[in-house]
Amino acid sequence: MTKVVQVDNVTKVYGKRGEKKYEALKGITFDVEQGEFVGIMGASGSGKTTLLNILSTLDQPTSGKVLINGRDITDLNKNQMADFRGQEIGFIFQDFNLLDNLTNRENIALPLSLQNVKSREIEPKVDKIASRLGIKEILAKYPAEVSGGQKQRVAAARALVHDPSILYGDEPTGALDSDSATELLETMKDLNEKDKVSILMVTHDPYSASYAQRILFIKDGKIGKELNRNDKNREEFYQEIITELGRR
Repeated sequence: MTKVVQVDNVTKVYGKRGEKKYEALKGITFDVEQGEFVGIMGASGSGKTTLLNILSTLDQPTSGKVLINGRDITDLNKNQMADFRGQEIGFIFQDFNLLDNLTNRENIALPLSLQNVKSREIEPKVDKIASRLGIKEILAKYPAEVSGGQKQRVAAARALVHDPSILYGDEPTGALDSDSATELLETMKDLNEKDKVSILMVTHDPYSASYAQRILFIKDGKIGKELNRNDKNREEFYQEIITELGRR
C-alpha cells in the first residue's frame, strides 16, 4: 500500500531559551495509507491539535520528519509550504471557515483560484464535486442562507475540489446537530470507500470516531493505544471505543 502520510518520531517543544520548556509532542510515529480513514482521539491538551497543525504545515516540528505523498514537508520554506498546502492538503474545520461575502460556488472555487487555475477549468471542477456532495442547488446562495449541514458540505467540497492527497478533519461535526453530523460522516465514509479519499480526522466524539477504520489515541504527547475496526460493524466499533475511553 502507498503511504500518503508518514510521521517519523515527531516532537514539538514550546518555550524560548532560558524559559521553562513544554513538550507537546514526544516522539510521534505513524502512517496513513492510501484510501485509509484514520481517527485521532485525545483529551484537551493531549497534543492532537498540535499534531494536526504540524501535519497541515501550519506549524513546524522541533524534530522528526513528516512526509506527505512522499514529500518531506519539514524541509519546505514558507512559500513552498503555502503552495504545497494548496495542492496536496484538504481541510474541513469545525466552524466551516467559509467567507460570508462569497457565494458557496466562489467559496468552493477558492483553492483553485489561489492556484491561478483558469476560470474555464474551475467551473466544471466545482460542479463535479458539488454534484458528488449533493449541493448543486445551493451554489448561487451565500453561506448565511444555508443550514449548518449544508455549510459543512460546502466546506467539504472546497477541501476536495483540488483533489488533495489527504483530507484532514478538525472536529468536523463539532458545530452540527446530530442529523447533520451523521449526514456529513456518511458522506465522508462514502468518499473514503467509493472515491478512495484518504482521511485523517481529529475528534473527541466516539460516534464520529466510529466511522474511521483505525483510531490512534494520543495522551500527554504520545500515541498509546490503537484500535482497528477490522470486520466489526460501526455500532460494535463504537462500543469498543466507549469501553477504551472508559479506561482512561
